[in-house]
Amino acid sequence: MSETAGKTLTVAAVLCGVCSVLVAGAVVVLKPKQVINADLDFKKNVLMSAGLLKPGTDINEAFKEVEPVVINLETGKVAEGVDPKTFDQTKADKNPDFVESISKKNDIAGIKRRAKLQKVYLVKKDGALDQIVLHVYGKGLWSTMKGFLSLDKDALTVRGFNFYSHAETPGLGGEVDNPKWIAQWPGKKIYNEEMKPAIDVVKGNVEPGMPNAEYKIDGLSGATLTSVGVENTFLFWLSENGYAKFLTNVRTGEIQ
Repeated sequence: MSETAGKTLTVAAVLCGVCSVLVAGAVVVLKPKQVINADLDFKKNVLMSAGLLKPGTDINEAFKEVEPVVINLETGKVAEGVDPKTFDQTKADKNPDFVESISKKNDIAGIKRRAKLQKVYLVKKDGALDQIVLHVYGKGLWSTMKGFLSLDKDALTVRGFNFYSHAETPGLGGEVDNPKWIAQWPGKKIYNEEMKPAIDVVKGNVEPGMPNAEYKIDGLSGATLTSVGVENTFLFWLSENGYAKFLTNVRTGEIQ
Protein backbone atom coordinates (compact mmCIF):
# COMPACT_ATOMS: atom_id res chain seq x y z
CA MET A 1 0.00 0.00 0.00
CA SER A 2 1.37 3.45 -0.92
CA GLU A 3 1.93 6.15 1.66
CA THR A 4 -0.79 8.30 0.06
CA ALA A 5 -3.33 5.48 0.16
CA GLY A 6 -2.48 4.78 3.79
CA LYS A 7 -3.01 8.42 4.76
CA THR A 8 -6.34 8.45 2.90
CA LEU A 9 -7.55 5.38 4.78
CA THR A 10 -6.41 6.87 8.09
CA VAL A 11 -8.28 10.12 7.45
CA ALA A 12 -11.39 8.18 6.40
CA ALA A 13 -11.22 6.05 9.54
CA VAL A 14 -10.87 9.12 11.76
CA LEU A 15 -13.81 10.83 10.03
CA CYS A 16 -15.95 7.74 10.45
CA GLY A 17 -15.06 7.57 14.12
CA VAL A 18 -15.85 11.25 14.68
CA CYS A 19 -19.17 10.97 12.81
CA SER A 20 -20.14 7.90 14.83
CA VAL A 21 -19.44 9.75 18.08
CA LEU A 22 -21.47 12.75 16.91
CA VAL A 23 -24.42 10.61 15.81
CA ALA A 24 -24.38 8.62 19.06
CA GLY A 25 -24.18 11.84 21.05
CA ALA A 26 -27.10 13.35 19.15
CA VAL A 27 -29.21 10.27 19.85
CA VAL A 28 -28.47 10.48 23.56
CA VAL A 29 -29.13 14.23 23.71
CA LEU A 30 -32.33 14.12 21.66
CA LYS A 31 -33.83 10.99 23.26
CA PRO A 32 -35.50 12.77 26.21
CA LYS A 33 -37.05 15.33 23.86
CA GLN A 34 -38.31 12.58 21.55
CA VAL A 35 -39.95 10.81 24.50
CA ILE A 36 -41.64 14.04 25.59
CA ASN A 37 -42.87 14.77 22.07
CA ALA A 38 -44.21 11.23 21.65
CA ASP A 39 -46.10 11.54 24.95
CA LEU A 40 -47.58 14.88 23.90
CA ASP A 41 -48.62 13.49 20.53
CA PHE A 42 -50.33 10.53 22.21
CA LYS A 43 -52.21 12.78 24.63
CA LYS A 44 -53.15 15.09 21.74
CA ASN A 45 -54.81 12.24 19.87
CA VAL A 46 -56.77 11.10 22.93
CA LEU A 47 -57.99 14.67 23.48
CA MET A 48 -58.78 15.08 19.78
CA SER A 49 -61.02 12.01 19.77
CA ALA A 50 -62.89 13.41 22.77
CA GLY A 51 -63.33 16.83 21.15
CA LEU A 52 -61.19 18.47 23.81
CA LEU A 53 -58.39 19.75 21.59
CA LYS A 54 -59.02 23.38 20.68
CA PRO A 55 -56.64 25.98 19.21
CA GLY A 56 -54.21 27.02 21.92
CA THR A 57 -55.07 24.09 24.20
CA ASP A 58 -52.40 23.26 26.78
CA ILE A 59 -52.25 19.51 26.19
CA ASN A 60 -50.83 18.55 29.58
CA GLU A 61 -53.32 20.80 31.38
CA ALA A 62 -56.31 19.43 29.42
CA PHE A 63 -55.15 15.86 30.01
CA LYS A 64 -55.55 16.34 33.77
CA GLU A 65 -59.25 15.62 33.21
CA VAL A 66 -58.37 12.23 31.70
CA GLU A 67 -57.96 9.23 34.01
CA PRO A 68 -56.12 6.29 32.42
CA VAL A 69 -57.17 2.87 33.72
CA VAL A 70 -56.12 -0.63 32.70
CA ILE A 71 -58.95 -3.11 32.20
CA ASN A 72 -59.12 -6.85 31.76
CA LEU A 73 -61.18 -7.58 28.64
CA GLU A 74 -62.16 -11.01 29.95
CA THR A 75 -63.95 -9.54 32.97
CA GLY A 76 -64.59 -6.00 31.80
CA LYS A 77 -63.25 -4.79 35.12
CA VAL A 78 -60.24 -2.76 36.19
CA ALA A 79 -57.19 -5.03 36.26
CA GLU A 80 -56.02 -5.65 39.80
CA GLY A 81 -52.45 -4.81 40.76
CA VAL A 82 -51.72 -2.91 37.52
CA ASP A 83 -50.56 0.69 37.74
CA PRO A 84 -51.80 2.62 34.67
CA LYS A 85 -48.98 5.14 35.13
CA THR A 86 -46.33 2.51 34.46
CA PHE A 87 -48.33 0.14 32.26
CA ASP A 88 -46.89 0.01 28.73
CA GLN A 89 -49.52 -1.06 26.19
CA THR A 90 -46.92 -1.67 23.48
CA LYS A 91 -45.04 -4.12 25.71
CA ALA A 92 -48.29 -5.74 26.86
CA ASP A 93 -49.26 -6.34 23.23
CA LYS A 94 -46.09 -8.45 22.87
CA ASN A 95 -46.13 -10.13 26.28
CA PRO A 96 -47.13 -13.83 25.96
CA ASP A 97 -48.62 -13.65 29.47
CA PHE A 98 -51.19 -11.13 28.24
CA VAL A 99 -51.60 -11.87 24.53
CA GLU A 100 -54.29 -14.22 23.24
CA SER A 101 -54.79 -15.52 19.71
CA ILE A 102 -58.09 -14.76 18.02
CA SER A 103 -59.87 -17.46 16.05
CA LYS A 104 -60.30 -16.86 12.31
CA LYS A 105 -64.06 -16.78 12.82
CA ASN A 106 -63.84 -13.93 15.32
CA ASP A 107 -60.87 -12.06 13.84
CA ILE A 108 -62.90 -9.75 11.61
CA ALA A 109 -60.44 -6.91 12.31
CA GLY A 110 -57.56 -8.98 10.91
CA ILE A 111 -55.28 -8.45 13.91
CA LYS A 112 -54.68 -12.18 14.75
CA ARG A 113 -54.08 -11.54 18.45
CA ARG A 114 -54.72 -8.99 21.14
CA ALA A 115 -53.71 -8.38 24.74
CA LYS A 116 -56.36 -9.06 27.35
CA LEU A 117 -55.15 -6.00 29.27
CA GLN A 118 -56.00 -2.70 27.60
CA LYS A 119 -55.52 0.86 28.75
CA VAL A 120 -58.63 3.02 28.39
CA TYR A 121 -59.22 6.67 29.25
CA LEU A 122 -62.02 8.03 31.42
CA VAL A 123 -62.69 11.70 30.76
CA LYS A 124 -64.08 13.40 33.83
CA LYS A 125 -66.12 16.61 34.08
CA ASP A 126 -66.54 18.12 37.53
CA GLY A 127 -65.33 14.81 38.93
CA ALA A 128 -67.96 12.70 37.15
CA LEU A 129 -67.57 10.45 34.12
CA ASP A 130 -68.27 12.30 30.88
CA GLN A 131 -66.62 10.22 28.14
CA ILE A 132 -64.82 6.91 27.62
CA VAL A 133 -61.93 6.80 25.13
CA LEU A 134 -61.02 3.40 23.71
CA HIS A 135 -57.96 2.42 21.69
CA VAL A 136 -58.95 0.52 18.52
CA TYR A 137 -57.02 -0.91 15.60
CA GLY A 138 -57.62 -3.15 12.60
CA LYS A 139 -56.59 -3.92 9.04
CA GLY A 140 -57.50 -1.64 6.18
CA LEU A 141 -56.43 -2.32 2.60
CA TRP A 142 -52.69 -1.70 3.04
CA SER A 143 -52.11 -1.11 6.70
CA THR A 144 -53.15 -1.51 10.31
CA MET A 145 -55.28 1.51 11.12
CA LYS A 146 -54.92 2.74 14.71
CA GLY A 147 -57.19 5.20 16.43
CA PHE A 148 -59.21 6.30 19.43
CA LEU A 149 -62.99 6.03 19.76
CA SER A 150 -64.67 8.30 22.29
CA LEU A 151 -68.08 7.34 23.68
CA ASP A 152 -70.57 9.25 25.76
CA LYS A 153 -70.96 8.27 29.41
CA ASP A 154 -73.95 6.17 28.31
CA ALA A 155 -71.41 3.85 26.60
CA LEU A 156 -73.74 3.75 23.60
CA THR A 157 -73.22 7.00 21.70
CA VAL A 158 -70.17 8.12 19.73
CA ARG A 159 -68.72 11.45 20.82
CA GLY A 160 -65.82 11.37 18.37
CA PHE A 161 -62.91 9.41 16.99
CA ASN A 162 -59.73 9.78 14.98
CA PHE A 163 -57.21 7.52 13.31
CA TYR A 164 -53.72 8.61 14.31
CA SER A 165 -51.81 6.03 12.26
CA HIS A 166 -52.45 4.33 8.92
CA ALA A 167 -50.93 3.90 5.46
CA GLU A 168 -54.05 3.78 3.31
CA THR A 169 -54.07 5.20 -0.24
CA PRO A 170 -53.99 9.03 -0.25
CA GLY A 171 -57.23 10.48 -1.62
CA LEU A 172 -59.06 7.14 -1.28
CA GLY A 173 -58.73 5.00 1.85
CA GLY A 174 -56.51 7.75 3.26
CA GLU A 175 -59.69 9.81 3.72
CA VAL A 176 -60.21 7.97 7.03
CA ASP A 177 -58.51 10.94 8.65
CA ASN A 178 -60.43 13.59 6.67
CA PRO A 179 -62.18 15.88 9.21
CA LYS A 180 -65.29 16.08 6.99
CA TRP A 181 -65.68 12.30 7.02
CA ILE A 182 -64.94 12.04 10.74
CA ALA A 183 -67.51 14.78 11.48
CA GLN A 184 -70.42 12.45 10.69
CA TRP A 185 -69.55 10.02 13.52
CA PRO A 186 -70.59 11.98 16.66
CA GLY A 187 -74.10 11.00 17.71
CA LYS A 188 -74.05 7.59 16.02
CA LYS A 189 -75.12 4.59 18.12
CA ILE A 190 -72.76 1.63 18.49
CA TYR A 191 -75.22 -1.06 19.65
CA ASN A 192 -78.68 -2.00 18.38
CA GLU A 193 -81.69 -2.86 20.54
CA GLU A 194 -80.32 -6.38 21.07
CA MET A 195 -77.04 -4.81 22.27
CA LYS A 196 -75.12 -6.18 19.30
CA PRO A 197 -72.40 -4.03 17.67
CA ALA A 198 -74.20 -2.20 14.87
CA ILE A 199 -71.82 0.30 13.22
CA ASP A 200 -72.38 0.04 9.46
CA VAL A 201 -70.11 1.80 6.94
CA VAL A 202 -72.37 1.73 3.89
CA LYS A 203 -71.50 1.83 0.21
CA GLY A 204 -72.44 5.33 -0.89
CA ASN A 205 -74.09 7.89 1.36
CA VAL A 206 -76.47 7.72 4.29
CA GLU A 207 -79.68 9.30 3.08
CA PRO A 208 -82.23 11.12 5.31
CA GLY A 209 -84.91 8.72 6.47
CA MET A 210 -82.81 5.64 5.71
CA PRO A 211 -83.69 2.77 8.08
CA ASN A 212 -81.27 2.43 10.99
CA ALA A 213 -79.46 5.60 9.95
CA GLU A 214 -78.32 6.08 13.54
CA TYR A 215 -75.83 3.25 13.02
CA LYS A 216 -74.73 4.10 9.48
CA ILE A 217 -71.71 6.01 8.14
CA ASP A 218 -70.97 7.11 4.56
CA GLY A 219 -68.53 4.79 2.83
CA LEU A 220 -65.22 6.11 1.53
CA SER A 221 -65.52 6.79 -2.20
CA GLY A 222 -63.34 4.40 -4.23
CA ALA A 223 -62.10 2.65 -1.09
CA THR A 224 -64.43 -0.28 -0.47
CA LEU A 225 -61.86 -2.47 1.30
CA THR A 226 -60.74 0.33 3.61
CA SER A 227 -64.40 1.07 4.43
CA VAL A 228 -64.96 -2.60 5.25
CA GLY A 229 -61.81 -2.52 7.40
CA VAL A 230 -63.09 0.46 9.36
CA GLU A 231 -66.46 -1.22 9.96
CA ASN A 232 -64.86 -4.51 11.00
CA THR A 233 -62.43 -2.74 13.32
CA PHE A 234 -65.29 -1.20 15.26
CA LEU A 235 -67.45 -4.34 15.18
CA PHE A 236 -64.56 -6.35 16.64
CA TRP A 237 -63.59 -3.96 19.43
CA LEU A 238 -67.23 -3.43 20.44
CA SER A 239 -67.86 -7.19 20.61
CA GLU A 240 -67.35 -9.67 23.44
CA ASN A 241 -63.81 -10.15 22.14
CA GLY A 242 -63.16 -6.45 22.72
CA TYR A 243 -64.66 -3.88 25.08
CA ALA A 244 -68.28 -5.14 25.32
CA LYS A 245 -68.01 -6.41 28.92
CA PHE A 246 -66.22 -3.26 30.02
CA LEU A 247 -68.87 -1.02 28.43
CA THR A 248 -71.61 -3.06 30.10
CA ASN A 249 -69.92 -2.37 33.45
CA VAL A 250 -69.83 1.34 32.60
CA ARG A 251 -73.58 1.34 31.85
CA THR A 252 -74.40 -0.46 35.09
CA GLY A 253 -72.33 2.03 37.07
CA GLU A 254 -69.73 -0.50 38.23
CA ILE A 255 -67.08 1.64 36.55
CA GLN A 256 -67.40 5.40 37.01
